[in-house]
Amino acid sequence: MTPATLSPIAGRLGNGRPGRLKVFLGAAPGVGKTYRMLDEGRRRAERGTDVVVAFVECHKRPHTEEMLSGLEVLPRAVRDYRGTSFTEMDTDAVLERAPQLALVDELPHSNVPGGRHAKRWEDIDDLLAAGIDVITTVNIQHLESLNDVVEKITGVPQRETVPDEVVRRAHQIELVDMPAEALRRRMAHGNVYAPEKVDAALSNYFRVGNLSALRELALLWVAGRVDEALQKYRSEHGIGRVWETRERVVVALTGGPEGETLIRRAARIADRSAGGNVLAVHIARSDGLADASPAALARQRALVESLGGTFHSVVGDHVPTALLDFARAESATQLVMGTSRRGRLAHFLTGRGVGETTVEQSGDIDVHMVTHERARRGRLLATPSSSLPRVRRVAGPLTGLVIPILLTVLLSHTRDSLNLTTDALLFLLAVVGVACIGGVASALLASITASLLLNWFFIPPIHRFTIGETNNVLALAVFAVVAVTVATVVDQSLRLSRRAANATAEAETLSSVAGSILRGDHTVEVLLRRTREAFGMDSAELVRRTGPDGGTGDTDADTVAAPVGPDDVLVLRGRRLAASERRVFVAFAGHVAAALERARLAEAAAEVEPVKAADRMRTALLAAVSHDLRTPIASGWAAVSSLRSRDVAFSDEDRDELLATAEESLARLNRLVDNLLDMSRLQAGALTLHLLPTALAEVLPPALDSLPETAVPVVTQGVADAADILADPPLLERVIANLVTNAVRHTPPGKKVLVSASALGERVELRVIDQGPGLRAEDRDRVFEAFQRMGDTDNATGLGLGLALSRGLTEAMGGTLTPEDTPGGGLTMVVSLPAATPAAFEEEALA
Repeated sequence: MTPATLSPIAGRLGNGRPGRLKVFLGAAPGVGKTYRMLDEGRRRAERGTDVVVAFVECHKRPHTEEMLSGLEVLPRAVRDYRGTSFTEMDTDAVLERAPQLALVDELPHSNVPGGRHAKRWEDIDDLLAAGIDVITTVNIQHLESLNDVVEKITGVPQRETVPDEVVRRAHQIELVDMPAEALRRRMAHGNVYAPEKVDAALSNYFRVGNLSALRELALLWVAGRVDEALQKYRSEHGIGRVWETRERVVVALTGGPEGETLIRRAARIADRSAGGNVLAVHIARSDGLADASPAALARQRALVESLGGTFHSVVGDHVPTALLDFARAESATQLVMGTSRRGRLAHFLTGRGVGETTVEQSGDIDVHMVTHERARRGRLLATPSSSLPRVRRVAGPLTGLVIPILLTVLLSHTRDSLNLTTDALLFLLAVVGVACIGGVASALLASITASLLLNWFFIPPIHRFTIGETNNVLALAVFAVVAVTVATVVDQSLRLSRRAANATAEAETLSSVAGSILRGDHTVEVLLRRTREAFGMDSAELVRRTGPDGGTGDTDADTVAAPVGPDDVLVLRGRRLAASERRVFVAFAGHVAAALERARLAEAAAEVEPVKAADRMRTALLAAVSHDLRTPIASGWAAVSSLRSRDVAFSDEDRDELLATAEESLARLNRLVDNLLDMSRLQAGALTLHLLPTALAEVLPPALDSLPETAVPVVTQGVADAADILADPPLLERVIANLVTNAVRHTPPGKKVLVSASALGERVELRVIDQGPGLRAEDRDRVFEAFQRMGDTDNATGLGLGLALSRGLTEAMGGTLTPEDTPGGGLTMVVSLPAATPAAFEEEALA
């Protein structure tokens, strides 16, 4: 429905505004979301609000059904899909009725095809656009951002999800909370699920640990939403003062060795209050010429994240201002900084430092100045002896002497045509040129030489180091000051230019490495190769630490090493690295250390995965067996106990019925045990096969006879004319029985199951075709996993071994079992086995 068609409806409501959405959010099914929704609807109706129940699902819970009394319930829309009728919310009827408030249950629900939208939350958007207020319900496990987390916790994938933004934009979100034990008591009393489903639910999804974890997720998500609303309110009302609703501790990092001490101190401060956050921030200069160690920052970032905090990098030239702006933007309540590393002399000469300025400007943010072992001991910065090449370091002093002398000889021949001012400017130009070649030291030498030559040859009295006029004294002094000043500025600009070029090169190199990691090229071997290529070395390798000093130092002039962990060292061989290159090398070592740690964690996870798989299998087995073995045992036990009772005189008809019940229970129990034993034999590789020429017409009837009575007819086609196959008859019978049982279970009444056979080359295909709901493409592999019940989580329809066992038995006989879509809806299981030809016999004999 377009906005144009919605506008008349909104006009009928008379409010001219979009509807408001309220969401009741719960941690798990059964906490009372629907009950609370109906209760609020009743209270609003009593206050005169026009309320309708657009859709509600009571799940046969009597207390919830009682809440519908007195509320107008709109009829549902009936839609047919794949031969089955389903009911959905009639969105058009709600829009036509145009109430003030609509109660709509199960926000993440996927609609049956044929309606307005694929999801119910999209229908609710239409109601809101029409000006109708909506109250709805959702569980935390259905939020899209938490879907994978919930699956890890519970082991149950959630197919019905809703984007977080849909819930976040609600006008009001109310958490329906209930302790885990209270919810389990509700279930035990039969207030949530039917009695036959309670045991399985309590032992699987509704375990105390699962419910506690889901409850914490719900509380944290709602707390984050409340925090967002608070930040929005402060921003809209221009409130800059810090509201101490939650402790947020910002720790300022410089990349120095004291960083880890500060981080741990900040973490301890945050731990003193529940829900405290740690935010580490590094202020980088906007010119990119900061002296922080990339490797140290990488280590400190890893430490912050391991303690549950976050790392941030902010660009700013004035550190106190940038730091406090960040802290106020994050509503920080406390700020942790290290005491200055500047020495006493530097502190005396430069005055107040970053710490003192920050404390003075902090306002209502508490600042903690933490002492550390580097306090007042000076800064640990990379200070290379010279950034100039050797040729320029030699040429600079020579030109500082030679160029003034050559200029003097040249100007001596032009004495009559040039005056003293021109001579001084030309000498000044020469000094600047020397500064460009050899730096400020060479420029200073050139300035002294030029001053002496200018005084001796060009300032009266000539050829004497005296000056006859006061004006010439001032000119010479100005020349010397200008020469030194200009040379210093030129030298500094050249140094900054070189540092900027080096910083750019470092950033590009590190960006390249980071890009390779983001693209997935994060193996240790790849990083070692990139390191060797980046520095033009002969080799790059990881070696174990040796020697009393740990083996972290250089072993010769052409070798450089850096630690990458407690036991390993990254070693480059080929040439000596410059001091500026060592900084980048240390950053590379940090990346290699991270990759090495990831590789070790992946290896450990791979070792644990079989144990986890076995544990999941054992948990699933216990959960399934607890119900499916107990049910036939209980039924058979009750029948036999009744027959043995001498207190009741049973008629012959009753006795036959009890005996039939006992026989059916024992037969079901026997099938379950056989499935378990065969599955264990398959997994252990101990299943014995006897492959013989087998006619499907002989195997199919006993397989069908073993099935329990059902209202769904099973029809055969082409079985009598099919060629013989090479198979183990008893095992093939088990496969057919399991597949037909599964097909019958998912076929609705009034439909049939078709079993057909046909030849395909040197193979025979047996197809078991149902007309049920079918199977999604992403579930076609999972359906063959042990203990999987697609679309069934109540443990009431078997152990979930049928399809897994069928595929295992089929593959053991040299065949395949694959699912296909049934034309018109449903699922077709295709069993392909080799025909009993002489070639097949020879192949089996060779095997």
